[in-house]
Amino acid sequence: MSFGVLRVQTALGPRYLVPSALQRVYLMWLFRNFAVLPHTVLSRRQQRMIDRLCSEQRFAPVIYADVMDEAPIIGTVERRPAGFEDLPPRRPVMRMPATEPRIMPAEAGPQSS
Repeated sequence: MSFGVLRVQTALGPRYLVPSALQRVYLMWLFRNFAVLPHTVLSRRQQRMIDRLCSEQRFAPVIYADVMDEAPIIGTVERRPAGFEDLPPRRPVMRMPATEPRIMPAEAGPQSS
């Protein structure tokens, strides 16, 4: 594979990283059995490599955003901020009680003559 990107799922949405040729080979081996891996299940070495790619801002240029759908994705890392899963559950949406519809005389139905 001469070209491929690593998709990183963040709280802001997906980001596409362009790894070097050696990193690409390593990532292909890393994702050989799984298409998506959480950042937390990676080894410290693997986490450091992903963090380094992100900190180097090796993101695919935005001008290629519409082409990213066609670019081969080596794998996806789910990278969420600490405490993201620990957020309290959302309260249910309060709905206003439904009122009975008022029937107007014209809508009352057929009238016998």
